[in-house]
Amino acid sequence: MAKPALGRGLGALLGGSPIAKPPGLAPALTTVPGAEPATDTHERVQRVPLGRIHPCPFQPRKDFAPETLRELADSIKEQGIVQPLIVRERDGHFELIAGERRWRAAQLLGLADVPVILRQADDRAVLELALIENLQRENLNPIEEAQGYAQLVDQFQLKQEEVAAKVGKSRAVVANALRLLKLAPEIQGYLREGRISVGHAKVILGLDVEKHQKHAAERILREGLNVRQTEALVSHLQARETSAISKADLPATKPRDVHLANLENQLRERLGTKINLRYSQGKGALEITFFSDADLERILQILGIHDHL
Repeated sequence: MAKPALGRGLGALLGGSPIAKPPGLAPALTTVPGAEPATDTHERVQRVPLGRIHPCPFQPRKDFAPETLRELADSIKEQGIVQPLIVRERDGHFELIAGERRWRAAQLLGLADVPVILRQADDRAVLELALIENLQRENLNPIEEAQGYAQLVDQFQLKQEEVAAKVGKSRAVVANALRLLKLAPEIQGYLREGRISVGHAKVILGLDVEKHQKHAAERILREGLNVRQTEALVSHLQARETSAISKADLPATKPRDVHLANLENQLRERLGTKINLRYSQGKGALEITFFSDADLERILQILGIHDHL
């Protein structure tokens, strides 16, 4: 499957116009393969002291496995850093835009300096590029991915549709990823560590009460429940939430039909919002929750309804 294209405007970060050499940079070493001349010069790779490079606060990836960093360090020791780091100048130092794994591996080796390409980029462009780089390499766990999307939405006031377009994902993928951040912190930790799957997490999101979410996650871990078994468990807990019956009275409560719960989960995933489906003997009601005018507009578009309120 072809990888999604870079977001609009991000190509310039990877192959844009050359930037004047700032004070303190070593002389240029070589031209960048494939770089286009802006006027009469080529963009050049330059070496800077490793200690002058700082990590980027917009890096969505937080977990770097020590064993893979060591493997990369061993490769760099033999072959050198083949792909330069991309940095921007910030307050007298250089901030990483792309290449944090190479930077960390260089630290392990104790390298004095590393090859870099200097770019000009604002904070939003840096976050977009970091997200794209990690998503295309499948380096992010589900929570890191969701937090990156949330940062674009909250900090830079982008709509979910705009985020989806920039990172080459569908709007439904972005919406469902953002829903993962509504999970209890402990459950987010399980998902980050790979102890439960995204499928498990989506089912758990059908529970509104945090203690019920935690109970479901603990049962998944303790009993090794698959997603379908989790759906049955969540249906049982939803009945508890709806009727407010105590745990002692639960055995007398009839669990929801598994097929009905599965249909509700499919609707929830498709529309990226809370769904309540009630059904009895051929009658019932479908409740779709939205949280803003923009959210309602998004849901209407998914349903193929294009008339504006």
